[in-house]
Amino acid sequence: MRVIKSPAWVYYFTDTETQFDKEKVGKWMYFFKDRHFIEKICKEAIEKNIVKECKHSNAKDGVSCFYLNDDDIEGHKRVIDFFLENNLISKTKKGKLYNISFKHDTQTLAGEYGNDYQSNINLEKFVNLETGAWIKE
Repeated sequence: MRVIKSPAWVYYFTDTETQFDKEKVGKWMYFFKDRHFIEKICKEAIEKNIVKECKHSNAKDGVSCFYLNDDDIEGHKRVIDFFLENNLISKTKKGKLYNISFKHDTQTLAGEYGNDYQSNINLEKFVNLETGAWIKE
């Protein structure tokens, strides 16, 4: 595993070359409040081959990003499983999972945030938000 720190980000990479398609690459995100926790999570994501690349804000709180191509269905399943196992998906007051979204890097580069951001890859395509059970294909 390689770790690269910059003033804004801490990047984690596998030792093998990652090949992302510029038009397909994106991330599942987790917003954290505990720097030590997210460092452990990012290292584990690389060590367990959940993703080949991830990063988090170089601050005590912020955002972490777990990268893959949008057409990597098995990759989406690995990341979602990892998120569920580590309680990285918040729940509503009624216990329903929030319908988090995969965000393409092209959307980030275009400045799509908040209400301007729409995703066609959401958690509900993979998991029943009420029960957390996988949806059969």
